[in-house]
Amino acid sequence: MKLNLRQIEVFRAIMLSGSISGASKLLFVSQPAVSRLIAYTEQRLGLMLFQRIKGRLYPTPEARRLFVEVTALYQNVQRVNEVADNLAENREGQLRLSCSPSLGQSLLPRAIAQFRRQFPEVRIVLQTLIPSVMLQSLLTQQVELGVAYMPVDHPSLAWQPLYENRIVAVLPKGHALAGRKQVTVKDLVDEPLIGYSADIPFGMLINKLFGGGDAQPEPRIEVQQAHVACALVQAGAGVALVDEITVAGPIWSDVVTVPIVGTVNAPVNVFHLQLQPLSRLAQAFIDVLHTMDQRP
Repeated sequence: MKLNLRQIEVFRAIMLSGSISGASKLLFVSQPAVSRLIAYTEQRLGLMLFQRIKGRLYPTPEARRLFVEVTALYQNVQRVNEVADNLAENREGQLRLSCSPSLGQSLLPRAIAQFRRQFPEVRIVLQTLIPSVMLQSLLTQQVELGVAYMPVDHPSLAWQPLYENRIVAVLPKGHALAGRKQVTVKDLVDEPLIGYSADIPFGMLINKLFGGGDAQPEPRIEVQQAHVACALVQAGAGVALVDEITVAGPIWSDVVTVPIVGTVNAPVNVFHLQLQPLSRLAQAFIDVLHTMDQRP
């Protein structure tokens, strides 16, 4: 039996997502439809493509070998589309990126500027997304790379660490602590703190810095993003704990940064699909990220 395009598409979606449910989301079809089609495909091929162990799917060696050929097929199709786009728009390819909103105001503009010096004809599409939306954009291949704080945990994603990215204190100029070489979290307890929601990764990180539990003081102002906290400090609304990359982004002319004793990191990572080969442009952009200093 020969595989048809639909069977190849379903097989590839399961390999990329690692599950029937993940494949159904990628293809926008029901889980039973995916299960029926892959079972029918295995029956007609006379091959077991996936082992079902405790409710999870594990690809067999035959499936992995078949996936190599399927990947090559999709790469060729992608290349045909790129050539067609280049002919239609007179350019040399396209790179689709996503990043955390704060990184879209700091790290990514510098990285893109450096990248364009090497690839001036490449069209770049940048989306600033919260982690959950970024995850879906990567899994559905709406973007090829995601750059975000801290790991986005998913079995279908690979990630590379970029920067340690320490948390620092951000204070208005003239603040009593602004002249210090370093401060402790105890120094900040009685300050008007600009903090973060406890259920977002950055908020959890700050809570860890204060020792966890109820040790963190109640924020006077609560925000969702670090660059908003910087803007509030610049306006004189309070003090904030912000990562080095964010505070090194736009010109925060009326703030001072001070290292924190025993600080924690908000590591920055780059993400892409685990089983999807990177395009040459995506790999070149990762190379740029690795060679950049995290601070201008």
